[in-house]
Amino acid sequence: MIAQILFIIILAAAVYLFTKNAGKIRRNILLGKDTDRSDNPALRWKTMAKVALGQSKMVKRPLAAVMHFFIYVGFVIINLEVLEIMIDGVFGSHRIFSKPLGGLYDLLIGSFEVLALLVLAACVVFLARRNIARLKRFSGVEMTEWPKSDANYILIIEILLMSAFLTMNAADHKLQLLNFGHYLKAGSFPVSGLLNGILPNNTHSLELIERGCWWFHIVGILAFLNYLPYSKHFHILLAFPNTYYSNLHPKGQFTNMASVTNEVKAMLDPSFVPDSTGDVARFGAKDVTDLTWKNLMEAYTCTECGRCTSVCPANITGKLLSPRKIMMDTRDRITEVGNNIDKHGKDHTDNKTLLDDYITREELWACTSCNACTDACPVNINPLEIITEMRRYIVMEESQAPASLNNMFGNMENNGAPWKYSNADRFNWNSPT
Repeated sequence: MIAQILFIIILAAAVYLFTKNAGKIRRNILLGKDTDRSDNPALRWKTMAKVALGQSKMVKRPLAAVMHFFIYVGFVIINLEVLEIMIDGVFGSHRIFSKPLGGLYDLLIGSFEVLALLVLAACVVFLARRNIARLKRFSGVEMTEWPKSDANYILIIEILLMSAFLTMNAADHKLQLLNFGHYLKAGSFPVSGLLNGILPNNTHSLELIERGCWWFHIVGILAFLNYLPYSKHFHILLAFPNTYYSNLHPKGQFTNMASVTNEVKAMLDPSFVPDSTGDVARFGAKDVTDLTWKNLMEAYTCTECGRCTSVCPANITGKLLSPRKIMMDTRDRITEVGNNIDKHGKDHTDNKTLLDDYITREELWACTSCNACTDACPVNINPLEIITEMRRYIVMEESQAPASLNNMFGNMENNGAPWKYSNADRFNWNSPT
């Protein structure tokens, strides 16, 4: 009974803390401006099933795709076993699903063990790729000590959890063979059964190992759950809504800003009254609250995998731009804004903005708008939208575009074309002379 009460307290505390921290992230996301992503629900479900559930965009890098698939499937399916552990913890039972499921239970436990072994192997490979092979896309100015450590922590935690799971099953299996206590003969142990030879024969020691690994495994999972909101691995949960709310328009199609349209209509028709009754929005985005909630959701969904940066032509040619940094900076800034709200209230101003304090203008103007980053992202994140909105602010609010763009704007205003030649000389533009 004491163990049950302790487990219920730990479970309740873990659920409460996770709900609280996840609620803060939801609040931060909703600080962004509204945008309608409710159209074409059938296509949105299809996109989510294909990209988030089916991992369709991972296959461009086959080795990483296979390893990630092992971890992904293991994470989803082994949670069925976690459900049994939680029920056992609350009611003081042991392998409560074994009798209702009968022979199917043996198949499930055996499958879980194979998956646990595959997850272990994948995590070891990923650790080696990051820390021994040191793949280039896992480095960069934005990949400071914390992002690198965060990835390693997750992989190490998963290795420990899977090891505890297999050790727990091994001890359980040996206790079953010894007909000890309440350890029912249930389950198939193709992997952990191989450990029987190295485990002690003493039932007391075996029970300590089994119970110790049981507690480590389930408490570790609950601790991992509460680590997610502080980690890039929150994408485990956000990848699904993020892909559901994907931009269904062709890549590179810019939005027509309602505020700009209203300005033009007002210039042409003095009697025009804008539909919007709210405050006049600034053109483009200077800070995170000028972006949409979808942009902010994408920032929290970013996996920091570096696929976007690895295909960015600006980054490849040595320019300052890194699409991954754009998303990480956006996430860091909206988190900072949320923390300020918690500490000082919603009207607090820290005199910092996403533009200049986090993202430099050199980064923004290095972008070629080629959409390589949006195409490469495995969870449909679009850094270009944030870059475009911040460029709009610089041009339309500050009139501080680079000289080359100002020349083009002037030519378009005076000549109706980007070039310096008169519109009347249009047929001479391509002349050999």
